[in-house]
Amino acid sequence: MIGRHSKTVALCLLALACCSAGLAHAEPYLAVQMGLKCSVCHVNPTGGGLRTTFGDVFAQNVVPAKHLDTGTPADSWNGQIGNYVRLGGDLRFDGSVQEAPHTSSVQEFALNQTRIYLDANVIPDRLLVYVDEQVAPGGALNREAYGVFWSAAHDWYLKAGQMYLPFGWRLQDQTAYILTASGINMTTPDQGVEVGWLRGPWDMQLAVSNGTAGGAVNSDGKQFSGQFIYVQPVWRLGVAANSNNQSVGSKSAYAIFGGLKTGPIAWLAQAELVDDHSIANGQGQMLATLLEANWLITRGSNLKITDEFLNPDRALPNGEQTRWSLVYEFTPIQFAQIRAGFRYYDGIPQDNAEHERLYFIELHGYF
Repeated sequence: MIGRHSKTVALCLLALACCSAGLAHAEPYLAVQMGLKCSVCHVNPTGGGLRTTFGDVFAQNVVPAKHLDTGTPADSWNGQIGNYVRLGGDLRFDGSVQEAPHTSSVQEFALNQTRIYLDANVIPDRLLVYVDEQVAPGGALNREAYGVFWSAAHDWYLKAGQMYLPFGWRLQDQTAYILTASGINMTTPDQGVEVGWLRGPWDMQLAVSNGTAGGAVNSDGKQFSGQFIYVQPVWRLGVAANSNNQSVGSKSAYAIFGGLKTGPIAWLAQAELVDDHSIANGQGQMLATLLEANWLITRGSNLKITDEFLNPDRALPNGEQTRWSLVYEFTPIQFAQIRAGFRYYDGIPQDNAEHERLYFIELHGYF
């Protein structure tokens, strides 16, 4: 136990020393920028949700443009409640304007989400119970609730419960084409089991689940999801596959994804093919791609540029859709971030909804 905690502290100090030039809010591009796996900063081995001790130190001392002094190091937030429980959370509130040709604009304030994360280390570093609960807007909604058993060397684990499925990049934007095409994202967790293997530069996860996104089961079909990733300090490459056999029709998805660090810019890319037999007349053959550049301008400031492509029916000519996004992310102090962006949709010429322009500003609080 002492050796493992000492290693964690050393990693945190190494991150602070290597990243003093400044980084922004914790998303997958930061893993590429730092050359680390998602499991270094998140309790969930596949990323997202509650941060680890490393993630908390990183979020408070490296992410913001300025660190406000909270007293002694012992007074800094690390999510720890007693010896066995850790707590975290996220809140996102935004104001947006949607415009489309020949359509009245829509202006809206919205509380997108408030989430609470809880991790109980029943047996420290070996057995834990994890809960991700969305408490607003509306009523409570469980996103993840599972138990994890880790090997003594932390090179493999077994997870069981309701969880996000392993399949490519786990982005903050759940409307990204690569997430909506596959249907695998942070709004569609499923109930099942997952086994993971993490050793050296390799990462592997395989999950078997009901295939109903947490809903009722009405057939004997099951969903299989898996990914295999090779991580290096300045690049990484992964492949993923998903097969969901349900009574309404099977669905399969295959993806290749990767990341590359070129100086202050971290690149993310993913391409996937989807074949959804639940859509009639063979119209469920899709292609989706994403290319994203994240420029770390200075400490606390990040500029995100994204180019997305979606062909919702590969058999239909001239049905392609594209989406461009420009987002500036500013983290002035720890636990608070401001995001401002513009997004432009370009699709079928005669469909006004596919030529939408979206302007937004978002306040993101996290702990």
